[in-house]
Amino acid sequence: MYFKAENLYKTWDNIKIELSFECEKGSMTSIVGPSGSGKSTVLRIIAGLESCSPSDKKARIILNGKDITDIPPGKRGIGMVFQNHSLFSHMTVEDNIAYGLRCRHISRKTGRKTAGEYLSRFNLEGFAKRLPDTLSGGEAQRVSLARTLIINPELVLFDEPLSALDAPLRKKLAEEIRQLQKDTGFTGIMVTHDLEEAKRISDRIILIKNGSLKWAGSPEEFKEDLL
Repeated sequence: MYFKAENLYKTWDNIKIELSFECEKGSMTSIVGPSGSGKSTVLRIIAGLESCSPSDKKARIILNGKDITDIPPGKRGIGMVFQNHSLFSHMTVEDNIAYGLRCRHISRKTGRKTAGEYLSRFNLEGFAKRLPDTLSGGEAQRVSLARTLIINPELVLFDEPLSALDAPLRKKLAEEIRQLQKDTGFTGIMVTHDLEEAKRISDRIILIKNGSLKWAGSPEEFKEDLL
């Protein structure tokens, strides 16, 4: 299996996560469940932004055969797209997209050339010199996606990236993400509270309730009464 999360365990306030699941290479998995069930925290643990609580079972995060449990976030080979696009407000669209390449010491010239290719891929031609505060919500989220995918992460995590958008734009961007995932073959895990969105974008859905895995299967098999 390409990705495995084993014995993820975390407690805080009145919430407890106890979870194991896995994903196939090149697949898109959606995590759904009630608010407060720990969905976003699971992504943050996978990304290395939060640690597990002490437990008698060792938590392990395996990506492409490598144990990345104790590897710092920036070296895990994971990209993350957030609900608020988190663009650098003082940077142009082009420089935002190329940021990850520059952090990897790729030359400015090469970075801008590659960023130009991603501007085209995400239908953002003509946006290179614009600043984030001039963008619509959908445009900003496209820039965020391009910035994440330009470094070719082995796994992409989506933390409700479309929830702040209106319904027609959400549907359109969900379809674009799905098509891009099929075209490029990246492996993705998306947290969403929208069941129709999960069905539209996923190869597999997993349901979390009270921090535990309650159901896993194909979008066609998922029934609303499971919630």
